[in-house]
Order: sequence, then structure tokens, then C-alpha cells
Amino acid sequence: MKHIDISNDTVRKELDEFILGLSDAANADRSIQEKLEQARWIVEAVRKNGDAAVAEFTERFDGVALTPDRFEVSPKEMDKALAGVDKNLVRILERAHENIRRFHSKHLRESWEETLDDGTVLGQRVTPVESAGVYVPGGKAFYPSTALMNITPARVAGVKEIIMVSPPTFNGDIHPVALAAARIAGASRVFRIGGAQAIAALAYGTATIPAVTKITGPGNTYVTAAKAIVRGRVEIDSEAGPSEVLVLADEKANPAHVAAELLAQAEHDEEAMCLLVTPSAELIAAVQARIAAELPNLPRRDIIKKSLDNRGMLIRTRNMDEAVAITNLYAPEHLSIQADFPRKLLEKIHNAGAIMVGANTPVAVGDYYAGPNHTLPTGRKARFSSPLTAEDFRKVTSVLYYTSERLQREANDIMTFANTEELQAHARSIEVRL
Repeated sequence: MKHIDISNDTVRKELDEFILGLSDAANADRSIQEKLEQARWIVEAVRKNGDAAVAEFTERFDGVALTPDRFEVSPKEMDKALAGVDKNLVRILERAHENIRRFHSKHLRESWEETLDDGTVLGQRVTPVESAGVYVPGGKAFYPSTALMNITPARVAGVKEIIMVSPPTFNGDIHPVALAAARIAGASRVFRIGGAQAIAALAYGTATIPAVTKITGPGNTYVTAAKAIVRGRVEIDSEAGPSEVLVLADEKANPAHVAAELLAQAEHDEEAMCLLVTPSAELIAAVQARIAAELPNLPRRDIIKKSLDNRGMLIRTRNMDEAVAITNLYAPEHLSIQADFPRKLLEKIHNAGAIMVGANTPVAVGDYYAGPNHTLPTGRKARFSSPLTAEDFRKVTSVLYYTSERLQREANDIMTFANTEELQAHARSIEVRL
């Protein structure tokens, strides 16, 4: 891991410039641009050729030959998958689902209308989007947590049709635990397709796969690129980048706990970014030693090592206030506060996707179980973006009703406003009603 010791303002300025540059780094990466162009080609092929293109790309990229009549996972197959999963694991999935459902139910706004004394009615109608597509990754691992975290809030929001897609990378199929999670969370239909071709199918629809209104869920670079391409045709949750964790710690933090958070985040993939920000040189040294001791015993040690070597940072600040300032500048996806009085530091944090407060709150409780969503803004987007919620699957429509008396009273104001902007037809639309 890269070690940065902020001993003077020059070093601090260089670090700040590096952090600010992270927002643009992905856009400037030539390999990202190349993948974007390939994703565009895949999306266009699916838009034109539908199921045939989906089948072709599934065989080419996933190594699985599927005819369109085999794209969908039947209800019987779903039931079989659920029945075959260890009963204790099913109970855990059900408890996690209930925590997620309960948490997201608290987000929902209600429609409202206000009738004024003169009969004018103003208000808002809050309604769910008609359909949603949820992408659940496969490949290096399987993610039942992603199924729960995306399907559950859509169901809480009242979305009628929720389509899950996932690549057939488990013996030519979707992992049964992911299917079990989809069944528990309430997916309407499930398709064993993945990659950019799945995103294109959800956006444009094919003879077999219905088009949706909104697409959520993480994926690899091609999936993320495809989501960016179809945005506008459908809404998406975000263009998520590699996973991130920043541990904000003081000298009282337990080195084993800090090291565990860095190792856990690094095992996502080689691009995951893991930072420790602390004024304690002793903690940094102890964390380094702990990582060295733990790493050889972890199954995904090769991925973790590459992640920490290339993207890990140990930052020693001059004081805790500086550590907080760097945290807010970085705006991490996951923030772990491990300090003597963590809630005092919490009050000073303005930018983070999810904040795990205290030594007994590892990031994993948010990833899997507690209830808040693990679909979070990355790449410094926590400065202006939020985690996925049930409200993201709903939309607001304004409602206006004017009486003749109200229009007569305000007509001159509105016509003057319109004429000031030289939009005479707007003014005329008022005048003809007088």
C-alpha cells in the first residue's frame, strides 16, 4: 500500500489534487473508452436484432449456448432452486430481506393535494415506475445480496413488474442462491442473460425479454458502459465504479478491525480502492503488520494483494481535523469510523455513501443484512448522490387546477412575465381565456 505522510502543506496540496483528479480519471482512461465503444456496438446489435443478438453474445462472452426459449428461468426452476438451498441460509436471506424491506418502507413519500380558499388545487401524485430491470452479476462470484438490495426496494415502491437478469456463469445457469434471493425478494421474472447484451435487452426489449422503465444493479465495465449508453431510453441508478472504503481512525482504533475492513473491500476486485486516514503512525504500522499476517490465509489473496498494491493508501495526517477534511474531500462509498468517540466525528462528515459508526459496525453488516442499501455512489459522487432507495423506483407528477376567478386575478402578472421573455404565444394562451 502507498504510504503518504502529510508533514507540510505541499504534501497536503498534492494529495488533494490527486483526490480531485479521481473524478476524471475514469473518463480519461483509454481502456474505458474502448470498452464503451464495444458496449455501444453490442447495444446497437441487440436493438436491431433482438433475441438473436442476445443469444450470439451470450455464447461468445459467457460460453453458454442458449436459444431464446431458454432465456427465462421458469417458476418451477425458481421453486427448485429455493428448495435446494440450505434451510438455514434461506432463513438468513429471509431475515435480511425483512430488514431491507422495513428500512426502505420508511423512505416513501405520499401523494398530496391542497385546496385553497378560492378553489385552486395544487399537489403532487407519487407513483411507481411501471417496470424495473435488476442486474445481478455473476462470474467471479455470485451475489444474492444484490438481488435483495435491488428487488426489495422496487417491490416496496409498488413496481408491478420487476425483471431480474444475471449471466449463466454457474454451470450454464444462475447460481441457485441468487435465484432463491430473487424469489424471496419478489422478482416477477428472471432471465439467464448478462453483460451489455442484457442491459440492451432490458432497455429496448426483444421478442422474449420485455423492455423496462428503469435499470439498477452493478456490473463490470461493459455493463456500466451499456447502462450509460441506454440512459435516456430508460433511467438507471448510477454509473458505478470500483468499490471503495475509507477508514477514518484515531490512535484508539483496533488494528485488527481496521485491517479487516481494508482486506474485505480489497477482495471485491483488483480495482477496489482502500484507504486508511489517521494521525497515528503507530496505528498505520500495526495495520500493515496485521495485513501481512492475514493476507496469506485468505482465498482471494491474489486479488486483494493487487488491489492493495495498486490502489491502497495509508495516509497519516497532522491531526484529526485534517483527517476529517480529507474524508469529506474524497467522499467515499463506504466510510468506517473507528475512533474513541465515533459519533462526534460522524457529526463532521458531509460526504459519504454509507457510514459505519464504531468498532462493532463492519461494512459487511451494511453489505448484507442491516437494511440500508449497499448500492452506493462511487468515484466521489457521494458529494451529490445518494444510496439506492425505494423512492428511486417512484416518480412525482405535479397537479394544478385553477378556477376562473384565480386565473382572472393573476392573468396580468402571468402575461407580463411571458411577454418579458418574448413568448407571446404563452401570453396569448392566458388572454384567450379572459
